[in-house]
Amino acid sequence: MKIVSVKLSFQNWLSLQKESIEMTIKEKQQEIIDEFAFLEDWEQKYEYIIDLGKELKGLPEDKKKDDNLIKGCQSKVWIDAEFKDGKLFFNADSDGILPKGIVSLLVSIYSGHSTQEILDSDFEFISEIGLQEFLSPSRANGLMAMTKQIKFYAVAYQLKS
Repeated sequence: MKIVSVKLSFQNWLSLQKESIEMTIKEKQQEIIDEFAFLEDWEQKYEYIIDLGKELKGLPEDKKKDDNLIKGCQSKVWIDAEFKDGKLFFNADSDGILPKGIVSLLVSIYSGHSTQEILDSDFEFISEIGLQEFLSPSRANGLMAMTKQIKFYAVAYQLKS
């Protein structure tokens, strides 16, 4: 029964991704908070995050370069950004299944928004879903490094435009 709940929740997440182009960052964060509230325990949440990572298309090898590598992560995590039509689009990859799911979650929230929207947003939803408490200290540091990199890209592309 637990697995069914995770699968249903994951299907909801996939359908939200199609609608999320018009959603604000705050709305996307709230959807994630609601999804996590639906899951009964951390085993389900862990499975959910891993499933998110499986859906991430990943990066081509030429994008897995040191410039895109997130420092401070236990696993290798790369985040690449492209600025198009006034918006930032992120893609990412990782060699670990849990970090890949976590970075997929971040990409789904922040990709497709303007640099200003990203800079004006916060990462409070991470605390609200209890993600940091679930992670080991080194993985929590990696999560913070991922969020900082997303903000860094927003600053860099805002200065360029």
